[in-house]
Amino acid sequence: MSDKPTPLSGFPELLPEHRAVERQVIASLSRSFELHGFANIETRAVETVDRLSKGGEIDKEIYALRRLQEDDASAGDPGPGRQLALHFDLTVPFARYVLENAGRLEFPFRRYQIQPAWRGERPQEGRYRQFTQADIDIVGRDELAFHHDVEVVRVMVEALDLLPVPNLSFQVNNRKLIQGFYRGLGVPDVTAAIRQIDKLDKQPAEAVRALLVSEAGATEAQADRCLELATIRVADTSFVEQVRALGVEDELLDQGLTELAAVVEGCQDAVSDHVSLEANLRIARGLDYYTGTVVEVFMAGYERLKSVGGGGRYDALASDGRTTYPGVGISFGVSRTLIPLFADGALEPGPKVPSVVLVALVDEESRAASEDVASALRRRGIPTEVAASAQKFGKQIRYAERRGIPFVWFPDSSEVKDIRSGAQTPADSASWTPTQETSP
Repeated sequence: MSDKPTPLSGFPELLPEHRAVERQVIASLSRSFELHGFANIETRAVETVDRLSKGGEIDKEIYALRRLQEDDASAGDPGPGRQLALHFDLTVPFARYVLENAGRLEFPFRRYQIQPAWRGERPQEGRYRQFTQADIDIVGRDELAFHHDVEVVRVMVEALDLLPVPNLSFQVNNRKLIQGFYRGLGVPDVTAAIRQIDKLDKQPAEAVRALLVSEAGATEAQADRCLELATIRVADTSFVEQVRALGVEDELLDQGLTELAAVVEGCQDAVSDHVSLEANLRIARGLDYYTGTVVEVFMAGYERLKSVGGGGRYDALASDGRTTYPGVGISFGVSRTLIPLFADGALEPGPKVPSVVLVALVDEESRAASEDVASALRRRGIPTEVAASAQKFGKQIRYAERRGIPFVWFPDSSEVKDIRSGAQTPADSASWTPTQETSP
């Protein structure tokens, strides 16, 4: 019987050079979030099934968790209705975390979280059964000022602008705007209308038009106006005049227009040639808990992935029956973004090893001398390893090349060789430092 393992689809495992890039991305995101005062938390991998399934949208995708020996009295059964499952995103566990720790948190609470999640869906490009997400949220107690909507979008724009990925586009809208517009039109089922408009990236306009009539109760004329609103997409606040020109009036629509304009204006000096931002009145995000700002992030050349990030405002992240915790947040799909780029060769891999220096080995009797050099370099923060065996120096150099180690140190002559340029110079382990341009 062969012991060769069978790969599990949907559970990606990165090679060291790709993992190095992922770690750099996570470190960059963490720095950006912390510069804005977001505190890092990590929640447990499991939640109760009843909590995870409250949304009702992905019940079939939840991975349940149980012990193989279910009859074991030490199994720690959480009790009826308390079956455990792996979390499928970071928002649900964060809501529970806020409720459990509300008495020890200062509000508005600003958190970022970069963790794996698990979702039992059909594996395909950009969609995995295990994946890493990066979330930021600001949560208030009973109320949360609107300016935090602008802040969260702006922080994520700045954070993603630093990543080595293709151009990104933030598409923003406001649920109040579209709800108010549909209400002002007289569409019977506003929530159903939003769900149908959210299908425009998957179905043609005519199909969505028919669904607006059949599922939301809209007249054909109302459906046409809904689709007309969805065509508005601009990079400035001119959308306000375009919406006004459609002649629909509603108080909620007015509020949504004001809030969306504030987000667009508030991010103007944060966008760049790499990261853009537009008001796109087609963006709806079908989940009902969004109540204001909604955001989706797309990557140029990878539109087939749909969005690589998204989020928005929710006025009831969690509630204990007495206190409500409104919030605003955005999630960025780290795995969803990076893995397709690696597969296409569109993102340069990192080093296969962190080592900057390979200390050559003259012979086994002198291994201690090579280890002394390595220790001296490590004490000064230079990642170093010693050759595995005392082969000819040419073979040790080729070994370093294959592993992507830029320098080879020869302890017998106290010289270091940059194997990329071929330059070999005298060096002292107590003072030598790799030049910045040749450091990994």
